[in-house]
Amino acid sequence: MGFIYKTEREQTPDVKKSYMFIANHTSMTDIMLMLVSVKNPFVFVGKKELAKIPLFGFFYKRTCILVDRSSPKSRQAVFLRAQKRLKAGVSICIFPEGGVPEEHILLDEFKDGAFRLAINHQIPIVPITFADNKKRFSYTFFSGGPGKMRAKIHKFLSTKGLSINDTKILNDRARSIILEELKVFNK
Repeated sequence: MGFIYKTEREQTPDVKKSYMFIANHTSMTDIMLMLVSVKNPFVFVGKKELAKIPLFGFFYKRTCILVDRSSPKSRQAVFLRAQKRLKAGVSICIFPEGGVPEEHILLDEFKDGAFRLAINHQIPIVPITFADNKKRFSYTFFSGGPGKMRAKIHKFLSTKGLSINDTKILNDRARSIILEELKVFNK
């Protein structure tokens, strides 16, 4: 398709440890770039509605932890399924914007789920910035084209000793790291 990816790492995840990987969500290529940038085994947490997409949905529902965001019971079940995966040594990946923002929005607000989960399990958060995915393959028809797709894995954010009361501070810190990097890439 003409995409050349490059991953820059400020810190490298240990393949024997579990992490919470988070990234900005701008394109259908985000999943593919996450898969080639992160070497650790991980599972995505994603919206249940995507399982209805023909063919894609077949694989999606077998490889992801699905959440119905309108259901508190479903959100609680995500924590239990994620806990099983973390205990098995698998990491979790969540796009905390909760969906792809409109084209003019550089970075939407983050939902708290990824941060609560990381705090509950005392695993580091790994912020990742995808710089070019919106330019390469956005949700606007007939836009984008071949070129580089850069990912930057930032220094990890520790959750050691944090409580659920620290969720918003951790959320804001992670979002700020990704937003500042996006501003640099988009100059």
